[in-house]
Amino acid sequence: MRILVVEDEARLREQLVEALTVRHYAVDAAGDGQEALFLGQGTPYDLAIVDLGLPGLPGLEVIRRWRAGAVKYPILILTARGHWQEKVEGLEAGADDYVVKPFHLEELLARVQALIRRTSGLPSSILEAGPLRLDTAA
Repeated sequence: MRILVVEDEARLREQLVEALTVRHYAVDAAGDGQEALFLGQGTPYDLAIVDLGLPGLPGLEVIRRWRAGAVKYPILILTARGHWQEKVEGLEAGADDYVVKPFHLEELLARVQALIRRTSGLPSSILEAGPLRLDTAA
């Protein structure tokens, strides 16, 4: 699974990339809206995590342009903006989920797994074929 992390705060971006990589995701990262727009339009990701307060091009505009360009993968907003109006605006722009900073890493990872599972058509992280059983979350 391939994930794009879009976060302008370098330390948090590095922590997210490390946490996802340890869990065997292939991760690309962008530190501004222009780079995010470019990567997100040209690469088939399974999920994008996007901050709203980005330099160059705001996160909401990046999401709107991706959706206008027929980007289908799920988008999770990760931001310090926690008012209900901002959440509604983010979801209406095309995001699939919204997490407010500060956050618990375990919750973010659970939401990532749920979004990927939902968009891949799998109701569970467990795949079974006869006597074989594979837990894709493990």
